[in-house]
Amino acid sequence: MASDLIRDWDAHLAHEKRRSEHTRRAYIATAERFCAFLSLHRGGAVDAAMLTALTPNDLRAYLADRRAEGLGNASAARELSALRAFLRFVGGSNASVPQMRGPRVKKGLPRPVSPAEAMQLVHDVEDNAREGWVGARDFALLLLLYGAGLRIGEALALTGAALPLGDTLRVTGKRNKTRIVPILPAVAKAVARYVATCPWPIARETPLFLGVRGGPLHPGVVRVSVRSARRALGLSDRTTPHALRHSFATHLLAGGADLRSLQELLGHASLASTQIYTAVDAAHLLDIYRSAHPRAG
Repeated sequence: MASDLIRDWDAHLAHEKRRSEHTRRAYIATAERFCAFLSLHRGGAVDAAMLTALTPNDLRAYLADRRAEGLGNASAARELSALRAFLRFVGGSNASVPQMRGPRVKKGLPRPVSPAEAMQLVHDVEDNAREGWVGARDFALLLLLYGAGLRIGEALALTGAALPLGDTLRVTGKRNKTRIVPILPAVAKAVARYVATCPWPIARETPLFLGVRGGPLHPGVVRVSVRSARRALGLSDRTTPHALRHSFATHLLAGGADLRSLQELLGHASLASTQIYTAVDAAHLLDIYRSAHPRAG
């Protein structure tokens, strides 16, 4: 029955995917709405057999129903992404999820990826990976960019000598300049999970992040995965792996970090390179002011 499948999915999200409570609530609410819709749309009890036999028309009918309730394009795109993850879970490793283009999302001015959007992007990349260990790899890699401010080249240059990750990590950046960056427990945990599931041996002298054939991971592979996820979620075209590093900087600055500390964390050669984030943060604050202040209009 649908309730059993949703309960099992919730447990899967909590214990295997380790999703936040906020994300789980959103995903479960979407699955519950979808199953309630199907019971009327298709008729009868909703079970695994029905869910694995759905067509793109069923998803379109659901989204049309939700749009009639006032759901916007961006929210519809995120809901469609959650449904795909749910249907993949129900169908198992051989699941064939109905393919359809998500709603078009109007492009706005480039903005830093919000914390919620960043994590949604990282999770979507993991969920859509071809194999479980590949998803764990991409999740860990992108979390290093967002959680530690690494450039993608810096993350891919790491070797097995960095393992196991501790509270800090020595990173070699541009012009062979090294810096020490703090590592959040969630980032260290994600890297450890990837290493534990990787089918290829990771030695001290070999790259930490490996491709599906055991060779060094190419950055283009990661960019393709991020591009697919941002389209599914209705995020801006500016949402790239490097944008996660920008968001790391912007969120730290908004949280009270000073420019000198931020310069060190990002590995910028000059303070001028770091000062661009003050403009980004000011623009973000102006957006908040204009939308919240009663006299801003």
